[in-house]
Amino acid sequence: MFWPMFAVAMGFAGLAVLGVLAVRVFLEARRLGQQVADSARRINRAAEDLERAAVSAARTADTL
Repeated sequence: MFWPMFAVAMGFAGLAVLGVLAVRVFLEARRLGQQVADSARRINRAAEDLERAAVSAARTADTL
């Protein structure tokens, strides 16, 4: 009777460990997604700044 109960307890413990790991993976994936979104926003902002600078430089070159 001991071994079947031990096997069931180990099964529940294994499921609990898998559940905790799944939550950790979910949270890290969410954090990574936020970092990717922030990086994309910064890249877009830098591209817009570069485009504005290029337009300004082109105007300056046209007036010379």
